[in-house]
Amino acid sequence: MIYETFSPEETRALGQKIGAEALPGSVYTLVGDLGVGKTVFTQGIAEGLGIREPICSPTFTIVQVYEEGRMPFYHFDVYRIGDIEEMDEIGYEDYFYGEGVCMIEWANLIEEILPEKRWDIIIEKDLEKGFDYRKITINRREE
Repeated sequence: MIYETFSPEETRALGQKIGAEALPGSVYTLVGDLGVGKTVFTQGIAEGLGIREPICSPTFTIVQVYEEGRMPFYHFDVYRIGDIEEMDEIGYEDYFYGEGVCMIEWANLIEEILPEKRWDIIIEKDLEKGFDYRKITINRREE
């Protein structure tokens, strides 16, 4: 599925729609350049899950857990992962295979440990279509 958004608000609204439809155990991977809107999209997903507290990228903590929504939300930012063993140290499997919803930013950096069943999301800019234009590609992967 390919979506086009033309403002941060539209990008957030698409995330909100996905969050509202998310089921327990869903894993979403998110890839895109710096400043493309990964956090805005993730904030929308959190809103769709009923989470009202501020969502910011957990760049230095790797994972942030939000419990207040209709199910737990596990927000990963693995940009600073130096070694895949760091993921073992934080117990990633409990999150990836738990009953909450996982969002993994920069997922391409930990490809070898991602669940086979997941939603892959790619956000891209195209400045020829406008500064706020985003092409958001969502693909479901099955086992």
